[in-house]
Amino acid sequence: MDFFSAMNVGASALTAERTRMNLISSNLANANTTRTPEGGPYKRKDAVFSATPLENSFGRTLDGATGQQVSQVQVSRIVEDQNPPRMEYDPSNPDADPQGYVAMPNVNVIEEMADMLTASRAYEANVTAVQAAKNMALKTLEISK
Repeated sequence: MDFFSAMNVGASALTAERTRMNLISSNLANANTTRTPEGGPYKRKDAVFSATPLENSFGRTLDGATGQQVSQVQVSRIVEDQNPPRMEYDPSNPDADPQGYVAMPNVNVIEEMADMLTASRAYEANVTAVQAAKNMALKTLEISK
C-alpha cells in the first residue's frame, strides 16, 4: 500500500467516526425531546458502516498484483432505531396521553455514552495510524538523503 492509499484509508475512517460521534451527540441532546416535526418523540439514529474498495487506480492495481485488497470505510446510511418509545407517567406534561403517559425517546443514555467512548477510541486509533504512515514516509525521505 502506498502512502496516499494509507492516508485515504485513515481519512475515510476519521470521517466515518466523526459522523458516528455527531449522531451520538444528537442522540444525547435529544434524549428528552418528546415532540419532533415528524410527530412523536425523537428516534435514536445510528450510522451503518461499509467497506468499499479504495478509489486509487495505482494502489488498486498494485494491491491486485500482490493479492491484497485495501478497503476504506464509509457511512452507507443512517438508520433510525425501530424500538418503541419509553412510556413515562407524567400527567402534567403537555404531550401526555389521556392516561397520563408521555412517549419518550428510545435513547438509552448509558448505551450512548459507551458508544461515544468506542467512537472516541476508534478515532484516536485512526489518528495514530495516519501519524504512523506520515512518519514512515518522512523516514523514507530521510533515508534517500
